[in-house]
Amino acid sequence: MKVVCFGPGPHFKGGISNYNTSLAKSLEKNGATVHIVSWTQQYPAIIPRDFIDTASKLDFLEGTQIKVTYLTNYNNPVSWKRTVDFISSLQPDIIIFQWAIALQGLPLGWITRKLMKSSNAEIIFDCHLVVQKEASGIDRYFSKYGLAAAHTYIAHAYKTVDELKQLFAEKDFLINETGDRSLDGRQTIIKLYHPIYDLFKPDPGLDIKKVKQELHLKQYVFLFFGFIRKYKGLHNVIRAFKIVADQRNDVSLLIAGESFWNTLDKKRISTRIKSNLFKWAKAILLKQSANELDYNPLELIEELGLKEQVTVVNRFIPNEEVPKYFQVSDCIVLYYLTATPSGVESLSYNFDLPVLATRVGHFPETIHDGYNGYLADAENIDSMAKQMLRFIDHPVSRENVRESTKQMSWDNYVKAILNNEPSV
Repeated sequence: MKVVCFGPGPHFKGGISNYNTSLAKSLEKNGATVHIVSWTQQYPAIIPRDFIDTASKLDFLEGTQIKVTYLTNYNNPVSWKRTVDFISSLQPDIIIFQWAIALQGLPLGWITRKLMKSSNAEIIFDCHLVVQKEASGIDRYFSKYGLAAAHTYIAHAYKTVDELKQLFAEKDFLINETGDRSLDGRQTIIKLYHPIYDLFKPDPGLDIKKVKQELHLKQYVFLFFGFIRKYKGLHNVIRAFKIVADQRNDVSLLIAGESFWNTLDKKRISTRIKSNLFKWAKAILLKQSANELDYNPLELIEELGLKEQVTVVNRFIPNEEVPKYFQVSDCIVLYYLTATPSGVESLSYNFDLPVLATRVGHFPETIHDGYNGYLADAENIDSMAKQMLRFIDHPVSRENVRESTKQMSWDNYVKAILNNEPSV
């Protein structure tokens, strides 16, 4: 079976790139011939951010037969046609599109409509979300246009299933968790999960005590990992940690990740032009509360007197460095304001880390309070601090974490995709 995985290739930063790479590797492992077709530029040119990973040296595709073609430029419609022609020339049986942002609806909607005519492949949207974390006035239009031309959708949570049903209220879907496809012309929604990342492995030779000393970490380490964005609620994590640190002298907060909107040289004229244009566009399309260009929660560390208790690695973390931050930590803290199935959550399970999260989005589906983590009330700093203290007093067994994620493997996920036999 030939499969095309359309999404950011391994040269890009971020969870969707890692996800697309993991998916491709697992499909190949299960007997498929796989070709990744990638963006060259994923977003409008005015967005003031560097999306390319120039730091990582580890090649996740080493030892595979997977080919990668960087072809699709958001800003160049001619490349959209080239993408259609190239994918059609591969004669795939299945084409899987990664869907994680409504803004990409314009090129993806155009590409999938053309592929419906030029290819006999099953077109699948792998939906990381449907409703955006940042509410834009045109998101619904882009989502409906972008997602319409598909045979099958994959959802990682029932919340996403419900969002698809609301977006296409006029449609009747076949919904299942096995991968069965509709025989009667209906579109299919396969409710799966965010698989556990297998790209990152614990380093058995890591001297955890030495690394903790180098990072100035104390006995109990709470980890915030990944891009620093407003919806991830780092400002709440820091405020909650302040309450904990006032009560205990054996705790540390480890923040490892890049400030999402601080990757370009702000002194350059091109950056200033992009930033001003982007601020103008966001002011029109977004509510003011959703504008995060000036979001800087790290300022709270000094403001709250936490410099001795908080360690900050404020840069993009290369692939080869990722394991050590999880191995020196006791739990991951995901006090998000809104949530869709999280790559950071999945990554933490690969290291058997318990999760502290808020009761938002899908988290109540995957985190069972007191078993594989603890749940706090959203936007309630006291509740968040209480769960952090509760974790210290009543640690969650890592065996519980392993047990709760046994069925969330890439193999099970891919078998559902490849199980594309029609079903009534």
